[in-house]
Amino acid sequence: MAKKEVEIPSNENNGFNIMNFFQGLKEESEKVVWPSRRQLISESAAVLLMVTLSSSVIFFVDKFFTWAATKVF
Repeated sequence: MAKKEVEIPSNENNGFNIMNFFQGLKEESEKVVWPSRRQLISESAAVLLMVTLSSSVIFFVDKFFTWAATKVF
């Protein structure tokens, strides 16, 4: 079975077009879905909790290895 060749659309204007940029910017900004206030607060709280837990684990592991190194050396 032969592979199909994908045609690449030729872009006659390879330069930057400011009007196309702003048109694309407008189209993409219309696709943005903003979270609700409740969702924003709950997800922010989850991120803060995970950062706190991760930093606490790293802190205690560091303290343990510091203590262990002073006992060994």
